[in-house]
Amino acid sequence: MAVQTVKSLFNRKNKIDGLTLLNSIDTETVKVAFFDPQYRGVLDKLSYGNEGVSRGKARSSLTQMEPDTIIKFINEINRVLVPSGHLFLWVDKFHLCQGVLEWFLNTDLNLVDLITWDKDKIGMGYRTRRKSEYLIIFQKKPIRAKDVWKSHNIPDVWTEKVIKVHPHSKPIKLQETLILATSDENDIILDPAAGGYSVFEACKNTNRNFIGGDIEYGED
Repeated sequence: MAVQTVKSLFNRKNKIDGLTLLNSIDTETVKVAFFDPQYRGVLDKLSYGNEGVSRGKARSSLTQMEPDTIIKFINEINRVLVPSGHLFLWVDKFHLCQGVLEWFLNTDLNLVDLITWDKDKIGMGYRTRRKSEYLIIFQKKPIRAKDVWKSHNIPDVWTEKVIKVHPHSKPIKLQETLILATSDENDIILDPAAGGYSVFEACKNTNRNFIGGDIEYGED
């Protein structure tokens, strides 16, 4: 049964638990969703964790999501997305190699593409130094591209340097480009773990309705 979308949550920085936010959204009303979970895996792998190493300290201080929590988010995103709507899932190299498809077993979401974000900046790493993150693109059934994906000149490697306002700052121009490719003006764009609210900025620049929030960043 659909729930009543709370309009007062639109186009603002909501300080709210993401699952609570998702529960306020009607079934099959969201055109596009971005999801950037607070993964712990790569920090544990590098032994940064909560040991306070300066370059990992800001990230490790954030509330972490267990796999079961991530699955709950994905199931709710699956519910609120319209048919043929898109989910853009941010992953790091660790999770890209480990695989994430088991999180999607009980959904209508299918992997359709991948974009590599070249940050134009060298990051952490004991062996190779991280310079990229990855955006896995899922589409809700029915899978189709014609009239749903409107831009055909988006490269699968995107270079964009960002001004860091959050430990997980993301490229606004890339997100704007993807929003324009997969939605129309006034459609609803979702980000239930908004962090630095780069998706909100992208929505302002593309005349879309943003609904999203973060448990630690935002307005009560």
